[in-house]
Amino acid sequence: MEHRTVQDLMSHAVVHARLDTPFRAVAAMLTDNDITAVPVVDDRNCPIGIVSEADLLRHEAVLPDPEGHAPAPRLDPRERGRAEADTAGGLMSAPVVTARPQWSVVEAARAMDGHKVKRLPVVDETGQLIGIVSRSDLLRVFLRRDTAISEEITLDVLHRTLGVGPGAVDVTVADGVVTLRGKVGTKSLVPIAVRLCRAVDGVVTVHEELGFDVDDSEAGATEKPNAAGVMGSH
Repeated sequence: MEHRTVQDLMSHAVVHARLDTPFRAVAAMLTDNDITAVPVVDDRNCPIGIVSEADLLRHEAVLPDPEGHAPAPRLDPRERGRAEADTAGGLMSAPVVTARPQWSVVEAARAMDGHKVKRLPVVDETGQLIGIVSRSDLLRVFLRRDTAISEEITLDVLHRTLGVGPGAVDVTVADGVVTLRGKVGTKSLVPIAVRLCRAVDGVVTVHEELGFDVDDSEAGATEKPNAAGVMGSH
């Protein structure tokens, strides 16, 4: 089973700012490139922060309302300093959470969710910026063709990994939803098959309607056939 990594999904050409990039230049970067944030890098091209649309709008939000309808927001000194800054270094959110190119989609998604961020600058082993990956980039795995998902599950998961014979399990995929119907060798293979199928890129969820030839569970192991050939505990 091969999974797409951050390297496969990230944008390689990254628009970035320096600490001394002026406010207006940052705004132009966002508008001209149709993006919502830019990483800020140091002299070694290592990301040290991110400036987003929200950071620029905060700058406008602290200005006096020309109509006098809304009072200025109350900010602590640090937040007010960021709001009134006129360079990327003053506006940026820091420290920055980064990703590595070899990360899986799961690792990147967990980092975004855990840190409540929408994008991750991607750095190499020296910490230098080589790309950026966003939430929308990660969601691209769910646009994978159903036929490709079905082929990977049938060949890689069921046949090569679990040793399930051809035709033993029917795999259908509709809009990323996988349904498994048929029979596997042992009861313990059922949850393993479901778990491995869920890990395939593009799978939304898995429904199983699987039987088995041998009950190798602890409960099944206590069942022994009696003289009449009927299963019973001993």
